[in-house]
Amino acid sequence: MKTALLVQSVVDHISAMIAYWDKDLVCRYANASYLEWFGKKSEDMIDKITLPQLLGPLYEKNLPYIQGVLCGNAQTFEREITLPNGKSRYTLANYYPDIVDGQTLGFFVHVADINDVKLLQQELAKSNDVINQQNKRLANFSNVVAHDLRSYAGNLRSLVTLYDLAEDKVEETALIEMLKDLSTGFSSMVEHLSDMVKIQNYDKDKYQPCNLLAHLSTTINSLSLQIKSLNASVLTNVDPGLHVLAHPAYLESIILNLLSNALKYRHPVRAPKINIDTVCTDTHLQFRIKDNGIGIDLQKHGKDLFGMYKTFNGNPDARGVGLFITKFQIEALGGYIQVDSEIGQGSCFKVSLQPA
Repeated sequence: MKTALLVQSVVDHISAMIAYWDKDLVCRYANASYLEWFGKKSEDMIDKITLPQLLGPLYEKNLPYIQGVLCGNAQTFEREITLPNGKSRYTLANYYPDIVDGQTLGFFVHVADINDVKLLQQELAKSNDVINQQNKRLANFSNVVAHDLRSYAGNLRSLVTLYDLAEDKVEETALIEMLKDLSTGFSSMVEHLSDMVKIQNYDKDKYQPCNLLAHLSTTINSLSLQIKSLNASVLTNVDPGLHVLAHPAYLESIILNLLSNALKYRHPVRAPKINIDTVCTDTHLQFRIKDNGIGIDLQKHGKDLFGMYKTFNGNPDARGVGLFITKFQIEALGGYIQVDSEIGQGSCFKVSLQPA
């Protein structure tokens, strides 16, 4: 008798929940922790309550494990349990079959409180997410710098070459003005990239209202030499009062990549025509850049269109980085990008950003 009382005392002082349920799912034993977790008294539970009655909505979730242990197989699983006070805690449950002469008479239950461990795992997961985002930002910044500087360097090289070949002062003066515009755009980009280094995360409060037309105009000016040399036309139909929530470096990089692609993937027998307009929805401001270029086979390449190092048209200058960067930047700003395209007819890239 003393031994039974000692065992009962020991079991009742264990923090884990311990119980025994027979094959008819009637409770035959429950220690103090088990009773406390479920807010029950021993006289109301032992030999009276069934497992479905005790667990309520949890019963259906636990049923596969109950069926498993009654078939003679031990079960282990995690479960979040709501306490009588309304708070929830994470647990690790173990069901062990009570087998006598090959028959399962019931099962023993051991449920440990793993709430602190689970919360620590969640915090570690959040920390890993932060680290991954930081790594993505670093990689993205490196790609932005390489991609955008390459574009400006190419334009600068072409302007200097044309200046050396200029035949009169009028042509030289025009090229100098182009160089000034390019220099202004380059300085702006460097300044914005410097600011971008200081961004620690992608929270909305890190961004600022950006005038969409102003940034479109700046980027178009930076590409003026290419536009002129290709006899291209860029028409904008954008309300000068429209603003989006963005970082200037991201916004200009997005526009630069899309406009550069519209010129790069032009149709071989017609001059490039690019139209830019906007559509406002309840949640986003969408600007659309539509060209009359060679187009993209979306059925064939749609799933890889924004992939890293994915190219589709055999252009020797293509590196498969621009659209990857563009999509990353747009999503970082809380927006999304869509594309309509048809081979031989051109493409329309639709960028939806948060209005400011």
